[in-house]
Amino acid sequence: MVARDDAEYVEFVAAVQDGLRRTAYLLTGDWGLAADATQEALIKLYVAWPRLERGVGLAAYTRRAVVTLTIGRQRRQPRPQVAPGKPTLTVALRTLPPQQRGCVVLRCFEELTVAETADALRCTEGQVTGRTARGIGALRRELARLGLPSMAAAAMEGVA
Repeated sequence: MVARDDAEYVEFVAAVQDGLRRTAYLLTGDWGLAADATQEALIKLYVAWPRLERGVGLAAYTRRAVVTLTIGRQRRQPRPQVAPGKPTLTVALRTLPPQQRGCVVLRCFEELTVAETADALRCTEGQVTGRTARGIGALRRELARLGLPSMAAAAMEGVA
């Protein structure tokens, strides 16, 4: 068991927290909820810190915590009604079911591999492939409906 090293933890958090918050924002469409999920994941990381091996796995562990917290909350709540206003990518993303949104965000925006995405979402690689394809299709349709078809093509070219 590794002793707690707060300085090492603080350094790690400084390096990853902005990316985690961005991922949570893309999953929720709400900066407040994204900050809450990020903070909760970092608290879980702090508690687990002494028993975790240092290295590449720390970032994956923390990302999985953020994704799990965010998607878990979304499953328990009805899909929010999107407020009228200027259409954006985050508005379109919020129309996807949580698992599809997770696959699209992790594969297209965070540029994770299929295996890394499956690990973060705790599902199979086949599920990632299928959910990503369905999510991209639905997102493209939604962006076209919102008058933003070029955004989908640019953001998700070559993924699925």
